[in-house]
Amino acid sequence: MRTERFEECLAADAARLREAVAGNPAAPVPTCPGWTVTDLAEHVTNVYRHKTEIMRSGAFPEDWSPTPETGDPLAGFDRAYAELAGELAARDPEESVPSWYPADQTVGFWARRMAHETVIHRVDGELAAGLPRAPIPADLAVDGVDEVLVRFLEHGSRHWPDDFGDALTPLDGRAVRVTTTAGGSWLVLLTPDGVTVTTDDAGEAAATVTGDPETVLLWLWRRGGPDGLTFGGDTALVDVLHELMAKPTL
Repeated sequence: MRTERFEECLAADAARLREAVAGNPAAPVPTCPGWTVTDLAEHVTNVYRHKTEIMRSGAFPEDWSPTPETGDPLAGFDRAYAELAGELAARDPEESVPSWYPADQTVGFWARRMAHETVIHRVDGELAAGLPRAPIPADLAVDGVDEVLVRFLEHGSRHWPDDFGDALTPLDGRAVRVTTTAGGSWLVLLTPDGVTVTTDDAGEAAATVTGDPETVLLWLWRRGGPDGLTFGGDTALVDVLHELMAKPTL
């Protein structure tokens, strides 16, 4: 996906999240225990502000403790989104800025990351506000599956294994193949030393997960159930993968 497409998706999902916040700000968020919709909005607001500051300063802010927004949480959200969108639009996607992913230290990394951050949290907002879920575009969902498997699960399990507690220890080296019906297939190798994700079509899998991109994405992010998915092989290994996803998708 091109950066302009990520920015387009970000704009649409930020608007939808705003609608959810405006509809019922005190509603609890079932997928984020302990949060209300207002808490969700404030979280996204601070994420936007943090990424804007990274791009402006060219560094991760030290001792990041943003001044809390006062008054209408929607006003703070609107300001933070406008500033983020302005920074992304004003910069070349290839411009060098720091990120937590060593292989991609660019503005484009943050455009992609903020698009996916926002689509998942607007689903959280819709669930909380009782709104029907707006469709997730297939191209964004396929890319989101890649992001959460490669940059969250693989990278996270190998660079921050302590975050996974004891969940990696019993893994036995077998693989799960995750496939979407709109393209994209990932072989997810589960080992005690961490997860490896490849797009090797020939790799052997002990279990499979297949579905449309939106359903696969929300299942991996633990925002959706198994309805609409097809499982094959050792379904117990599929359960292992799903439980493992709870660590990087909190």
